[in-house]
Amino acid sequence: MRNTIILPITIFILSAFSVAAQKDQAIELGHVDWLRDYDTALAQSEKEGKPILILFQEVPGCSTSQGYGKRLLTNGMLVDVIENEFVPLAIYNNRGGADKAILDKYKEPTWNNPVVRIVDEKGKNIVPRLARDYSENGLVNTMTDALRKQDKEIPAYLDLLQQEYADNQPTERHYKMYCFWSGEAHFGGKEGVVSTEPGFMGGHEVVKVNYDPSVLSQKELDRFAQKGNSTFIEKSSFRLDRDEQYYLKKSPYRFLPLTDIQRTKINHAIATRKDPSVYLSPTQKEWLQSILQENKQSLPLVYNQDWKSAWWEMGN
Repeated sequence: MRNTIILPITIFILSAFSVAAQKDQAIELGHVDWLRDYDTALAQSEKEGKPILILFQEVPGCSTSQGYGKRLLTNGMLVDVIENEFVPLAIYNNRGGADKAILDKYKEPTWNNPVVRIVDEKGKNIVPRLARDYSENGLVNTMTDALRKQDKEIPAYLDLLQQEYADNQPTERHYKMYCFWSGEAHFGGKEGVVSTEPGFMGGHEVVKVNYDPSVLSQKELDRFAQKGNSTFIEKSSFRLDRDEQYYLKKSPYRFLPLTDIQRTKINHAIATRKDPSVYLSPTQKEWLQSILQENKQSLPLVYNQDWKSAWWEMGN
């Protein structure tokens, strides 16, 4: 059972406003701070140079609508993307008045399951509407495509999120080497590696590598392993070492909730003296700045916990 996270007041302050504002928000809307007026969203889009992400949602809604809000729209990383890279606008598809006018404008049906449209400052569609796909992968890909269509730079944290939720199931492979901490750092720098774990197998120090076979082939991974003085070992009983992502664990980043791929890339960056903060979302960067000012002895270890739960506990 994971430990309850209690963080100092400065970190609480960073998240308190946004989380508190959402406590009375409808389940179907999750934790996103939505605008509710179409014209206001257009004006903000033009001023900030950001596309508008419109959620057509049933509020109160059916189990599908509620599930979308509970699962996707409380995902801290997805919330960060929606709120920082887009202008968020919620239109209720089971209301009249101004909501119905926008439904009619986009020819969206009433009393419908969640639909996402991403439009420009004139209200024109940038990418095809996202409908009947209620997955994290579907939303992440749609947001990424929209930013690319507008020639926007894809932030590193969104790029990692797209890899995290890719349709392809990661493939597992094990490599023995003289030091699994160095091994994790080595493999973490390879494109296509999704996560790493240090441990013991057959009397050897090994690194368990999960990789996306659509990005990185087994032969390529084996060749990369050889460059790090590691060799493939047949799978047997694996025992995880207590010091996962050793270099990360010795840094202030250990106090942050991180996805698996963030842990992998940040650990590599620290070991190779690169800037790990490029992989953080805006909220994570705010937390890091607060953490750097804290007495580290009073902070709990967070990076290896369930990041989704840890994310929101940091604001409560």
